[in-house]
Amino acid sequence: MELEERVAELERRMAALESGDRDVPRLGGGDFWALEGLKSQLVGAEAGGVLFTGAVRLPTQEQYEWQYGTLTEELLDADWSEAADSFAALGHAVRLRLLREILGGRRTAAELAELEGLGTTGQIYHHLRQLTAAGWLHTAGRGRYEVPGGRVVPLLVVLSAA
Repeated sequence: MELEERVAELERRMAALESGDRDVPRLGGGDFWALEGLKSQLVGAEAGGVLFTGAVRLPTQEQYEWQYGTLTEELLDADWSEAADSFAALGHAVRLRLLREILGGRRTAAELAELEGLGTTGQIYHHLRQLTAAGWLHTAGRGRYEVPGGRVVPLLVVLSAA
């Protein structure tokens, strides 16, 4: 019976999408549409789950759509110490500012060094290495840095949660 219910729900969703007759959910409107969607996917998962998602357009006009979900049991059973380096890389005000500036379009160390309050060029490179080692940045050739596409929404989720 569970399979039949899931197929029926998928058919209902497809019909709504194809008709163009759907109501677009509004953020902050008190409607738990994302939560309800998650709960409908968690049939049989007693402990529940976590979902984060986003559709982002950066000031550079780059666009990212991304989502990730996991079961609560998997999160609670995981070795959280493996996330320490990733969180540590975000635990410095200069690194957070570097990420914001890079998302905003300043991509080279030279452009970043022109900004006030980020320290010396050597200090900037130190912070860029920390962010790169933790996966929050990668080099895009010729001294250019980018936040990998798969990390843009997670970064914004972490900032939203903070």
